[in-house]
Amino acid sequence: MLEATLEGVGFWANGLPDWDSACAWMRKGERPQDPPARPSPQLLAANERRRAPGTVAVALEAALAACEAADRAPASLPSVFTSTHGELTITDYMCATLATDPAAISPIRFHNSVHNAAAGYWTIGAGAHVSATAISAGHDSFAQGLLEAMVQLQAGEEAVLLVAYDGNASGPAAEVSPSSGLLGAAFVLSRSPCDGLPGLQLKLHDAAPSAILRDVPQGPLTQLFADNAMHPVLPLLEALAMDQDMLWMRAGAQQWLEIGIRHD
Repeated sequence: MLEATLEGVGFWANGLPDWDSACAWMRKGERPQDPPARPSPQLLAANERRRAPGTVAVALEAALAACEAADRAPASLPSVFTSTHGELTITDYMCATLATDPAAISPIRFHNSVHNAAAGYWTIGAGAHVSATAISAGHDSFAQGLLEAMVQLQAGEEAVLLVAYDGNASGPAAEVSPSSGLLGAAFVLSRSPCDGLPGLQLKLHDAAPSAILRDVPQGPLTQLFADNAMHPVLPLLEALAMDQDMLWMRAGAQQWLEIGIRHD
C-alpha cells in the first residue's frame, strides 16, 4: 500500500477558476460571477504568458496554486505532469500546415506541441532543477500520474507535485480524441504525516469489485466537465470536497486503483 499526505490542491476550469470556487460549486451549487476566460499563471513573465498555449497556462495555474496552498517552494518539488492528449490544437495546426505548406511551420508553435511542454515551462518559470516527469496513458493518464507520484514518494522523495490537465481538441483529432474546455488540477503530496490534512492510501488491483463496474451517478464537477479528457481526476476532487473516504479508479486495461481518503 502506498501512502501520502495531501498538503495542497490547485484547480482551474472554465467558470471555476480556483479550488475554493470548485468546492463552493460542489457543496452549495454556487458559481463565481465573471470568472476569467483564461488562466494567467504568474510564474511566467508577461510575454511568456501570452505565448503559452492554454494547456500550459492551466497546468501552471493549478500547479502554483497547489504549491501556495501547501506552503512549498515550487523550485523544491519534483514534479509529475500528466495529460491525456497534450496540446491537440497545436498538433492539429502542425498536421494541417505540413499537409499544405510545410515551410510555414512556426518554430514557436512547434516547441509548444511536445508532451512535456508544460513541465518545461514549469521548471523554467519556477527555477526548478529537480526531476520533472511527463506522462500520457490515454484515458488512464491521471491514475498513472497519481501512481507515479506515490511511487516517487515511496522511493524516498519528501514531497512531489502532481499536475493533471487537458484542453480543447480541434480538427480531425477531435473526432478520435475528443476534449473540450480547459481543466487543470494539481496536488502536493508528501511523506510527512500532518494533523488536519487529508491522507491518501493507494492499492493497485487486477480487478475492481463488480459494483464499481456498473454506472454510478456523476458528481457535481463531473457533470460540468465530463467533456474534458482529464475528467478522470474529478471523482478524486469530489471525494476530497465531499468527505468521501474511498473510491476506485481505472488505471489500465486490467488495473484498478483503490484510493482510501483520510479526512483529519
